[in-house]
Amino acid sequence: MADESNTGPVAASEAAAETKAPTAKKQRSPRRQKATEQVKESKATAAKAKKYSEQERSDKLKLIETEVAQRDSTLKDAIKRAGISEQTYYQWKRAAKPVEQKAATPVPAGDELADLVQLEKENQRLRNLLAEKLRTENAELRKRLGMD
Repeated sequence: MADESNTGPVAASEAAAETKAPTAKKQRSPRRQKATEQVKESKATAAKAKKYSEQERSDKLKLIETEVAQRDSTLKDAIKRAGISEQTYYQWKRAAKPVEQKAATPVPAGDELADLVQLEKENQRLRNLLAEKLRTENAELRKRLGMD
């Protein structure tokens, strides 16, 4: 049997590894930035969006509307001259529209309210007449078909 305590070749390779001096790592150039990192940096350096007051918004909307109404320019050109984007224009226009509709809805006066109540009563009476007529027709058809 061979002697198990003999570690001749293995011991020699371990000794050789210990004697080698560690080498310095090769210096790499810095990695290129990914596209997402470049976008983040450009957003950070971009100017903040300007906040317009309600008065400024309505003034710009009126200016654009008058330019287009006078046929001086197209809608796109008028929007560019006002210094806003098309998307902003349509958002402002949509936000301003409900306010105008609420103000334009008239409140019925006393006489108009009385007329409205009278029309509601007449409408209810006509519905009842129609329902009665349909019931009688339905009953007559059931008799003819022998379903009763």
